[in-house]
Amino acid sequence: MDIDDRDQPPQEETDEIVIPVVEEEVAAGVKAVKTGGVRVDKHVEKRIRKLDRPLLHEDVEVRRVPVNRVITEIPRPRKKGDTVIVPVVEEELVITKRLILKEEIHLVKRKTKDRFVKEVELDRERAVVHRLDAEGRVMERRVPKTKTAGRRSVLE
Repeated sequence: MDIDDRDQPPQEETDEIVIPVVEEEVAAGVKAVKTGGVRVDKHVEKRIRKLDRPLLHEDVEVRRVPVNRVITEIPRPRKKGDTVIVPVVEEELVITKRLILKEEIHLVKRKTKDRFVKEVELDRERAVVHRLDAEGRVMERRVPKTKTAGRRSVLE
């Protein structure tokens, strides 16, 4: 035995057994799967409504009113109530020149009301929702037994 062999433990012959350590892992994910759908049909309904509204229009009556009066200057048009008075003058040659008010035109406004009745066509849209299965076929429609039997949620 050498001096160097003293510091080391004696070697023995042993059979080593290796035991593997295994760990399992799991991978989780999300996959979209079509389970159904919705189809919306829209229909336009035509309906007739009657409009009944008053329409206002004005008529003018023209009256010629003879005056035949001598004046010194041309009068201006004037208004008296619903009547507009437009003076009509003429120069007349006598020994002297003078203005003669020959006539006045009186314009009288009258208001009348007529009824206006007309039928007009209005549109109203109505939507019908069909639930579809995964293959796109229309599913059988369930009829709710409530007061609002015609109304259904898209999510039903």
